[in-house]
Amino acid sequence: MKKHILPAIKLTAVTIIFFAVIYPTAVWGIAQFVPNDGKGDIIEHNGKKHYSNIGQSFTEDNYFWSRPSAVGYNAAGSGGSNKGPSNEEYLAEIQVRIDSFLLHNPEVTKAEIPVDIVTASGSGLDPHISVQAAKVQVKRIAKIRNINVQKLEQLIAEHTEKPLAGIFGPEKINVLQLNIALEKLK
Repeated sequence: MKKHILPAIKLTAVTIIFFAVIYPTAVWGIAQFVPNDGKGDIIEHNGKKHYSNIGQSFTEDNYFWSRPSAVGYNAAGSGGSNKGPSNEEYLAEIQVRIDSFLLHNPEVTKAEIPVDIVTASGSGLDPHISVQAAKVQVKRIAKIRNINVQKLEQLIAEHTEKPLAGIFGPEKINVLQLNIALEKLK
């Protein structure tokens, strides 16, 4: 018994020291070399602070809508819904989102709706939408804000983030930054 307990205690002590002290200190140290000391990308707009790297809720018709969140945009605990595509409750929730989107965007067909505008991301806090998700909302916003469609499409092009190194991941748009730029068009 002594033969097994002593190595187990040593392994536990080493693991605690590594994961409770060394690893967090290393991550904290690396974070000191990134912008804002690893505290997130903070944007001030109209006297409010927003984290551009955490999803924000935009559901008003005069803004580009953000991706739905499985955690109510609460950054205290990220996570997906953990419901699969065969889950009836999940499918009903998606259908409600599709119906709502079509109601607010009558010129769009169901087939034109990008999947990311009606489904939450794995973290529930994705601050980005696809370029297609932004473009499908242009007519609604142009009509409400009385802005030229081409001007909105140019705004989308200016805020499109290219894939990492040109090959890793899709093009995407930060919804908060896009909507702040939209506000500045007034």
